[in-house]
Amino acid sequence: MPAVIIDGQQVAERMRSAIAEEAAQFAAQHGFPPGLGVVLVGDNPASHQYVRMKRRACEKAGMASFAAELPQNATQDQVAAAVQAMNDDPRVHGILVQLPLPPQVDEQTILSLVSLDKDVDGFHPLNIGALAMKGRDPLFTPATPTGCMVLLEEVGAVLDGANAVVIGRSNIVGLPVALMLMKANATVTVCHSRTRDMRSVIQRADVVIAAIGKPEYVKGDWLKPGAVVIDVGTNKIDDPGSPQGYRFVGDVEFASAVNVASAISKVPGGVGPMTITMLMVNTMKAAKRRVP
Repeated sequence: MPAVIIDGQQVAERMRSAIAEEAAQFAAQHGFPPGLGVVLVGDNPASHQYVRMKRRACEKAGMASFAAELPQNATQDQVAAAVQAMNDDPRVHGILVQLPLPPQVDEQTILSLVSLDKDVDGFHPLNIGALAMKGRDPLFTPATPTGCMVLLEEVGAVLDGANAVVIGRSNIVGLPVALMLMKANATVTVCHSRTRDMRSVIQRADVVIAAIGKPEYVKGDWLKPGAVVIDVGTNKIDDPGSPQGYRFVGDVEFASAVNVASAISKVPGGVGPMTITMLMVNTMKAAKRRVP
């Protein structure tokens, strides 16, 4: 039987409707809307597109959107000043520093400058540290990993005692989602470029989170029958048959995986819409914390 297709867009739209209601109530009560500030450095087209999507989503939900756009050659001090200005701005309840940053800007230093109670992207070292510690909870968790967890919940994935494999160990997805799965009592294995015989590791997994950035890397026969698959990858590949000449695929070969997995997320339209939605959820949470 083919897998259940996890439609992140559908889940995201449902959640955004609830967020819009909360934002309207907040604005009516306090006289101003929840606000998200974005610090964008450089001319990366993907980053600019992503920021535009975030701003449109926030505005559609009745949230204020603020942006500090700096050039590619911006200095560490200039980026730090932009973050501090948003820390000091009472209209801004959540701050997002769009990654990656140019090489002359130290990412960890900049992320640590974001006020802890405005860290809606969940990347402040103290938030990540709390996520890694037993018995502690961060104020905010990173948007993409949180979106993955919501989609797992959506299809009723049983995580308690499950074998979960995370493919990829980035600070943005792989590491935090592995920590979140551990908090959900899964037994977690993180695979990466140095993992030996990755196929055999994946074949034992009840849950697979693919975030390695390689198009259609995981094949259907790598999966345990009935596994739940969340595909975080969004890879652009040539496709002469499409009107654009290209198409987007995930890190999992969908055509073969859909006949093995019990559930698998769409690409595009799976994790992507959830990322922006969870950022909005965190911004709403931050606004309520700052203005009870």
